[in-house]
Amino acid sequence: MAGSLVEEPTGAVLRLRLDRPELHNAFDAALIASLTAALQRAGDDERVRVVVLEAAGASFSAGADLNWMRGMAAAGEAENREDALALARLMRTLDELPRPTVARVHGAAFGGGVGLVACCDIAIGVPEAKFGLTESRLGLLPAVISPYVIEAIGARQARRWFASAEVFDADTALRIGLLHQVVPAAQLDEAVERQIALLLKAGPKAAAGAKSLVHRVAAGGDRDALDRENAALIAQLRVSPEGQEGLGAFLDKRAPNWTKQE
Repeated sequence: MAGSLVEEPTGAVLRLRLDRPELHNAFDAALIASLTAALQRAGDDERVRVVVLEAAGASFSAGADLNWMRGMAAAGEAENREDALALARLMRTLDELPRPTVARVHGAAFGGGVGLVACCDIAIGVPEAKFGLTESRLGLLPAVISPYVIEAIGARQARRWFASAEVFDADTALRIGLLHQVVPAAQLDEAVERQIALLLKAGPKAAAGAKSLVHRVAAGGDRDALDRENAALIAQLRVSPEGQEGLGAFLDKRAPNWTKQE
């Protein structure tokens, strides 16, 4: 445990738990650094196949820690820029992590907490969860997390929630795309485990590469070049050891070897 972050590896699954319950898991510089480092290690560790992001206490994350914000308010523009870049590195590391990620959202998520949810590949929450991009109430904007939140909920929705700072519920989060699933609190762990099981049935390299494919296609660009790149990708995957094993297992009506490792 470092910087109020608990790392709990269990086989191929790594659980990263924000552990500042008394402060509703609000960010400070130490937590940002610890979470970034833990994610970087997970991305480099071939044994890790799924990362679950969760939190202790009543809230998922209340965003920025008040004492941290007080210090930043007293700092100069250059120091604030470096501080914001550290948060940007965290969000980008999570968003681009070459491992599938699952957000277990059991309580409120505000500001940067919404950013964490948006950066995860799968987000599951409970009906009691609340969300808010409340920065405008402080004369600020959710600038650092904006690329990920806008990608998750779309520009039209972002314009409303960024400007109004209105708090919204889990049903709204589901409707606008921030959450993928809302389940009763008693069923949250079961829902998360179901997603983990599905991810572990997928080829490790295929699951790890899924988000990079989505990012590349969503970015658009030359359609002919995109067709060539995608054709090259599927050709490479088909002849790769994992692709050969997956296709062979399907044709032989057996489980692929990666499912036997769990």
